[in-house]
Amino acid sequence: MSYLNFDKTLLINLEKSLSKEMIRTNRAGTYNSTTLIDCNTRKYHGQLVMPIPEINNSNHVLLSSLDETVIQHGAEFNLGIHKFEGNNFSPNGHKYIRQFDCEIVSRTIYRVGGVILSKERMLVSFEPRILIKYTLLEAHSATLLRFKPLLAFRGVNELTHENSVADTSFTEVQDGISMRLYEKYPYLHMQFSKKVTYNHQPYWYKNIEYYKEQERGYEYKEDLLVPGYFELPIKKGESIIFSAGVSEVSPRKLKSLWEEELLRRNPRTDMFACLKNSAEQFYKREGDKTYLLAGYPWYGARARDQFIALPGCTLTVNRMDYFDAIMQTAIPEIERFIGGERTGFKLEAIDDPDVLLWFIWTVQQFAEIVSLSEAVNRYEKLVTNIIQFIRKHNHPNLFLHSNGLLYVNGTEKPATWMNAMENGYPITPRTGYVVEINALWHNALKFAAQLTREKGNDHAADLLDYQGEITREAFTNTFWNGTYLYDYVNGSYNDWEVRPNMIWAVALPFSPLNKQQQKSVLDITTKELLTPKGLRTLSPKSGSYRPNYVGGQLERDRNYHNGPVWPYTFGAFARAYLKIYKQSGKSFLERMLVGFEAEMTELCVGSLPELFDGNPPFKGHGGMSFAMSVAEILRVLDLLEKYEKE
Repeated sequence: MSYLNFDKTLLINLEKSLSKEMIRTNRAGTYNSTTLIDCNTRKYHGQLVMPIPEINNSNHVLLSSLDETVIQHGAEFNLGIHKFEGNNFSPNGHKYIRQFDCEIVSRTIYRVGGVILSKERMLVSFEPRILIKYTLLEAHSATLLRFKPLLAFRGVNELTHENSVADTSFTEVQDGISMRLYEKYPYLHMQFSKKVTYNHQPYWYKNIEYYKEQERGYEYKEDLLVPGYFELPIKKGESIIFSAGVSEVSPRKLKSLWEEELLRRNPRTDMFACLKNSAEQFYKREGDKTYLLAGYPWYGARARDQFIALPGCTLTVNRMDYFDAIMQTAIPEIERFIGGERTGFKLEAIDDPDVLLWFIWTVQQFAEIVSLSEAVNRYEKLVTNIIQFIRKHNHPNLFLHSNGLLYVNGTEKPATWMNAMENGYPITPRTGYVVEINALWHNALKFAAQLTREKGNDHAADLLDYQGEITREAFTNTFWNGTYLYDYVNGSYNDWEVRPNMIWAVALPFSPLNKQQQKSVLDITTKELLTPKGLRTLSPKSGSYRPNYVGGQLERDRNYHNGPVWPYTFGAFARAYLKIYKQSGKSFLERMLVGFEAEMTELCVGSLPELFDGNPPFKGHGGMSFAMSVAEILRVLDLLEKYEKE
């Protein structure tokens, strides 16, 4: 039995099966996502969802669903399922499912009487094309398959409804048809690997509901166009492949295309293998540029997320090729930014105050994993330029004060990763000296000194070390309250809230704290913030604690960083814990990882979400597959393996 395997008992239980989703990407922005039983519960779900830059920067759902029907002796058994008003589901095809697994590719096994049918799905790498392979494993009489496509042709943030503008005409292509509902869209080519009969009977499937959108307070009903249906016979042991893409394909090549793509896949045999596969889903190639997406289904390439997640999503899984490609895309944008440009960046929020410091941290991880000398060759000049850029007060919201600390203004625009907004203003207005920004600044100065000394410039390295020592002393004088660290300090105001941000002051390679202070910070973090899914964003002892990420947009924004758990914070916690307890801390962290392994079969199968509720049962929320979460747990797994070898 495969690592990710679900049986009939779970799959026919809609309360359980509808909460489990899957997502696969083509590493160029296109994705395929739905629930385990192929019932879409989000407007972001679809069999073929892709970026169309000619329209806008959003993704677009072209093929929402493909409903299959097994026909024997004139009796029809519809395998599809959709939700309608009143919690009604139709046609209830999930009752025929016997098994779902995704060790290599996602595979569903249906049983209808004496018919056993296998369905496997795969996206073609770097091409907007979904392949679905059907294999008739068992049948005692002649079997006919009918396929009914449900078309959307709309942005992922929109919903479509019956209208007279949609073009319901079609063009015949080899073993299939081509359609385009609206002029601005490309044509969708739906083809099969063998001769097929198409019956054109366009009508609207009305009032399909997406309950995930209803939970989030958004519009949740949609009409989808069914242009008609395809029919073809299938024999026992035979496989047929359905293709949907924005270009025509030769049906004769679909089998070889499937086999070629299958060879690219790696099995998901344990948690590390699952997360490695998930990490590679975030790669996005655009022409000669490559980015790391922040997550699916709705995030783009965000600068902070990219640099935090980059080491785990590339170096930890031995994908130096993608590390290089993503850095080669990012560096020109950074050079433009420190050169004075302020608009036109593909990397979102590149001007956030901590982004350049996280970039230096990424280089530092490269130096640890690859080599310090190679980091000098590739990145030393840019790192020192960034340090000079900050020291010269050229950053629009990063001000170096005479005490050696960096000051940021977070009253009107969020200055940190705690960036939720209400009425145009930050909900958590972290302003002044922010703890993790200044921990990163001290770390950046000391690492820049290390790079410069390795290059042979001892005088410049001494100056950077001296600056780092000034910052270290000011850091402890400003943030240390005798037990832990203030979250931020602004003039005479000290923010006493216990938040996870202080853990980076312990976890970073160069800590501004002494060992006793590090242990004290770790102790209160463990006591008040640690959960089986990572660190809470706020201590339950706080009067502002709001642990559940539920309700409408405003309520969720208010809760976003005031109690829910962000799993990526566990990466810093694990490093801090091993720094203090060394080998004796390994078994504790291994036990904590059990909570993350349990998530391999939950919200997004084989991946980790953006956040969890702060209280049991720690339900997952937000982006179903989130790069920082995946990256940092991968790094923890890798770190523990290295400790094991030592």
